[in-house]
Amino acid sequence: MCTPTPHNGAKKGDIAKTVLMSGDPLRAKYIAEKYFEDVVQYNTIRGMYGYTGRYKGVRVSVQGHGMGIPSIGIYTYELYNFYDVKNIIRIGSAGALDENLKIGDIVVGIGASTNSNYGKQYKLEGTLSHIASYSILKELTSTADDLNIQLNVGNILSEDVFYGDLDTLRNWARMGILAVEMEAAGLYMNAAAAGKNALCMVTISDCPFTGEAASAEFRQTKFNDMMKIALETAIKLK
Repeated sequence: MCTPTPHNGAKKGDIAKTVLMSGDPLRAKYIAEKYFEDVVQYNTIRGMYGYTGRYKGVRVSVQGHGMGIPSIGIYTYELYNFYDVKNIIRIGSAGALDENLKIGDIVVGIGASTNSNYGKQYKLEGTLSHIASYSILKELTSTADDLNIQLNVGNILSEDVFYGDLDTLRNWARMGILAVEMEAAGLYMNAAAAGKNALCMVTISDCPFTGEAASAEFRQTKFNDMMKIALETAIKLK
């Protein structure tokens, strides 16, 4: 397919090989303005802002992907298959399912369980395990150690429903699921199908079982530890 696409106004070469992605396009805008030099905005279509700039001299892109697997499915498919992107790191928010997690804690999804039917398109006679790329995970955990930032690494849940049933979430928690979000499994499936790399890292923004929740402004701008880890990892990736 030719570029630009119906969802992305970028031309070939406008987007870096490594892209940081967030559900909220304003978080992408915040990262570009706070951390990048020589910033160029390559997308405004549907308000899904995308930017390319330099972080410590290395070319990196950041873009919004919207909410849910269908939305991230479109944007990441195009990035991998039409724009030659190699690595995508999702930097998002999540609800804590593990009782030991608190608002502001960082979780890395080495695996992403899901109740979505997105995987049906692959016509597999079984259940696909949706996992992160080790090449990114290795660099990211090393980066977090260097920055002295604690990570919680494990399985997360990619839900299709934002206002989900709490008893259902408790069942997932009993199986060792750390946190719930809405996109990682679709990202991991698209990466696997394209032969590319992906990882989802989230900051806990709410606790469904207690009702505690961070503000919208906190979600947009206060995830700086997660952003720093992602940026420092991005400049190490090939």
